[in-house]
Amino acid sequence: MVFALGNMSIIETSGDGYIPNLCEDVAAWFVNQFIEDEICLEIEHVALDHHLTFGYCTVMDDYHKPRHFLIELKPFMSEKKYIQTLFHELTHMRQWIDGRLTWDGRKSYFCPECTEDYEYMDQPHEIEARNEEERLYNLYLSDKESVPVA
Repeated sequence: MVFALGNMSIIETSGDGYIPNLCEDVAAWFVNQFIEDEICLEIEHVALDHHLTFGYCTVMDDYHKPRHFLIELKPFMSEKKYIQTLFHELTHMRQWIDGRLTWDGRKSYFCPECTEDYEYMDQPHEIEARNEEERLYNLYLSDKESVPVA
């Protein structure tokens, strides 16, 4: 399913084991709230290689100024886990867009520390994304509760 946002961004969703309207709503809410640039975002729901991994965010174009992203999500998560995982990966997308997460062709850096100098759970961009999961989840729910039903 493909849809366009007001800022001319494109979001495309695919796969099985997810609720399309929820995926689109969460992604559109995030992009409208936090992304000023025009982007192309693909969200695919696929079986991931590692059972402990719930999602990935991959830059699909130039690392210098990325604007095309692929987020892969594990299907069949609970609604809360799904939304939080999507926010986690969208946070990584925002880190790439604002230039705090970068790649030099060999290693990734975050503000400007080499992420490989840390164990995975201690990598600063992962800490930020984990912290954002709950904050964004609560903000999203709060926004949705304040919107009157037509």
